[in-house]
Amino acid sequence: MKFRTCLILMMSIASTLAAQTIESEDRHFYTRHTAQEREAYVFPFLRESDVVWEQFVWRTIDFREKFNHFFYYPVERKGVEGRKNFAYVIWDAVVSGDIPIYEDDEMKIPLDNSMFVEQFTKADTIILEIVDDDENYEYKTVLVPKEFNSEEMLQIRLKESWYIDKQITEQNVRVLGLCLTKELFKEHDGDLDYIGTAEMFWVPVQSPQVRRLMARNEATWQQNIADQPSWEYVFINRMFNSYITRISNRFNRSILDYLTGTEAIWESERIESELLDISQDMWEY
Repeated sequence: MKFRTCLILMMSIASTLAAQTIESEDRHFYTRHTAQEREAYVFPFLRESDVVWEQFVWRTIDFREKFNHFFYYPVERKGVEGRKNFAYVIWDAVVSGDIPIYEDDEMKIPLDNSMFVEQFTKADTIILEIVDDDENYEYKTVLVPKEFNSEEMLQIRLKESWYIDKQITEQNVRVLGLCLTKELFKEHDGDLDYIGTAEMFWVPVQSPQVRRLMARNEATWQQNIADQPSWEYVFINRMFNSYITRISNRFNRSILDYLTGTEAIWESERIESELLDISQDMWEY
């Protein structure tokens, strides 16, 4: 009787292991689904009368900074181990129409996703010069299709609200919108000359669709792939380096409108320090 019980138990364990092996043939030896089921963080309710101070802040995150490399990588179109870089996370959601996009940072001028994608990926017309063996020249017009390439996206711009909640006597930050930017170059004498940075579109970060998207996609932040933060966690906990380019002011101008070079950098750092000091100055010791 004992022998039969042991035999049945061993057969049961063997069949369970075999079933697990069959189920894990797809990608991994255990099923990962936590990220896809994650919901966005629910912020506490905030009344207008509780906000006693508020300031809008615009800042830039540069992917070329070493600390911000996890925004830029992996550069592969399909991602690595189920994780995409930040630009592809946003762009793929725009293509599928899962998130709204706007032309301006006040999120007042909506853009049609399908029309924007069609316009952005519109083929370029180029003229090819074809030379045969007899040095006869022939010119042919061809269409070269354009594709979204995350390697061209080297920065994102944020619009934030810094405010003081009198109920908890605390300074907080909410990211209101973000914008992918693309650097533009013009060919001159065989060289590419930098001519400026263009904003592609603004994404309302406070939108439920956007927050759900960022909560369910992970960043490649650390070596431990079993515990990677979501993009929502990255922004809430401010896990990035950035610099301020503008704050709300009566002249409605950015720092570069009145300062350049090193002085603009100092002004950005001064504003950053001033914002952080406000939280400390609320208390008396």
